[in-house]
Amino acid sequence: MVSLFFGGATCATADTSNKWRIEVDGGANSDGQMIFRVTPEGGETIVVRVTVKKGTGENRVAKTIRDAFEVQLPRDQYHVEVDDGEDVLVKKKCKGVNFALTFEGSTVKNTELELEKE
Repeated sequence: MVSLFFGGATCATADTSNKWRIEVDGGANSDGQMIFRVTPEGGETIVVRVTVKKGTGENRVAKTIRDAFEVQLPRDQYHVEVDDGEDVLVKKKCKGVNFALTFEGSTVKNTELELEKE
């Protein structure tokens, strides 16, 4: 099932899962920022901001997203990794709960993202 969210989706309106895949397509043709929201079931939304520099290749964009999620999410509740070079997996840990992942938008040109609930 492919779920791509733009705008103010909340846990009440968005699907939740124990694992999400962020598929990155294309490198960055501009400096910019990507905005995500992680909303655990019954919890407060965490806004994750990812800053990307012009000229960053597709695989490096995925690593930049991973690094931003690792820094901004509680490490005892989430595990974040790069898969296949250009995908980012965001998973709950044993202490975590299912969560919604929404993509609010991006000012990075040429880089497209697709979110997939796994």
